[in-house]
Amino acid sequence: MIKSELITKIADANPHLYYRDVERIVSKIFDEITDALSRGDRVELRGFGAFSVKTRPARTGRNPRTGDKVDVSEKHVPYFKTGKDLRERLNK
Repeated sequence: MIKSELITKIADANPHLYYRDVERIVSKIFDEITDALSRGDRVELRGFGAFSVKTRPARTGRNPRTGDKVDVSEKHVPYFKTGKDLRERLNK
């Protein structure tokens, strides 16, 4: 499912809301999750899962084409861990 499909489903399920309002709500939710992760905070949606940021340390990598060593800097990457309810629904 892509963002526009999510917006359409929510708008269809709530005919009293305008499509543009649903679009703003969904965008705001995603923006808040993104902002929290950029601050280093953890975002937990009970029953669904938790978003957090993990740090990958700096390392020496290898260029697959030439075989030369390459320094790879430290990175911060988003991480998602499923919640118990979601895991149980997926594994029924």
